Amino acid sequence: MGEARQMKRASRVVFSVFTAIALLYVVYFMPLPLYIFKPGTAEDIHPMVHVKQASEEKGKFMLTTVQVADATVFGYLMSYIRPYEELRLKRELLRNNETEAEYSRRQEVVMITSQADAIQAVYKRLNIPYHISKDGVVIQQVYPNVPAHDVLRAGDTIVKIDDKPIQTMEEVRGGVTGKKAGETVSVSYKRKGVIETKDIALAALPADPSAQPANAAPAASRVGLGVVLTELHSVKAESEEQQVTIQAGDIGGPSAGLMFSLEIYNRLAPGDITKGYKVAGTGEIDPEGHVGVIGGIQHKIVAADRAGAEIFFSPTDYKAPTGQTIPNYSDAKKRADELGTKMTVVPVATMDEALDYLAKLPAKPGS
Repeated sequence: MGEARQMKRASRVVFSVFTAIALLYVVYFMPLPLYIFKPGTAEDIHPMVHVKQASEEKGKFMLTTVQVADATVFGYLMSYIRPYEELRLKRELLRNNETEAEYSRRQEVVMITSQADAIQAVYKRLNIPYHISKDGVVIQQVYPNVPAHDVLRAGDTIVKIDDKPIQTMEEVRGGVTGKKAGETVSVSYKRKGVIETKDIALAALPADPSAQPANAAPAASRVGLGVVLTELHSVKAESEEQQVTIQAGDIGGPSAGLMFSLEIYNRLAPGDITKGYKVAGTGEIDPEGHVGVIGGIQHKIVAADRAGAEIFFSPTDYKAPTGQTIPNYSDAKKRADELGTKMTVVPVATMDEALDYLAKLPAKPGS
């Protein structure tokens, strides 16, 4: 009887331990289908931008980030207590069933594109001669349930299809035109600097609505590899002294475009447009210098304030032709008012508007 009691007691202890471990895992480690968005950092851009021309900045330009983390039960509960945290469903960020790895790669690709657009916008503004160099076609996503899914992955660069060199998405489409589902093509792709070649069977895919003329009748299905592609390009100045390169580390996304353009302008134009101020901000930019809206600006305001920024450039609110408004400046101003920050939030629709604002600023005392 004594041995039986001891065995029952030991079993209860073991059960309790395993139950406690399971509860700890569920509460602290098991991810939910949610992300937690919260203020990230405000990063000095100067070390990221490289130009041969010498320059001196008394102030600084800072890009701002949002920290995104997997939500656990503990994190979910704490998000209602901690200030400035936001819960969002993962499916709101992941497009067309893309994986988290594919999402990360997409963010890297749009960051590279954003850098090229920022460089081009400044070159145009300063009348610096340049040309565009095509750097290849990169895979952002591979559809599930297609033969290519077993071979290709996000981040691969397509080099050749059936021995035909590939530089554009149109050349990729041309490489499969006229073929049927089940036929194979020879695909050469580069991954981590190594080129491999594999035969990959084509698949029947849904029609691509972006390729259809407006008001056209629905098209039949198409044949292809089943990948989402992006063309990469770089901007080359005719003068080596004016060539700009950017190394932003592991920061992804398109929203640093405006701040990159201001830093690049400051390095290539005479004088110091910072005038001694700490200037943070956010916003996409296109090659013409137009500033586009971004997500998470309410978190970036907090990051900028914590870093001691004195000025924050925000995209203006965007009013779509449908009448819908995508808030940026209004959200940024609201959060700034909640913080009680002394930081000035400035709405801009173009790079020129930001430059004009800085041009009218008096130099900061002591700078």
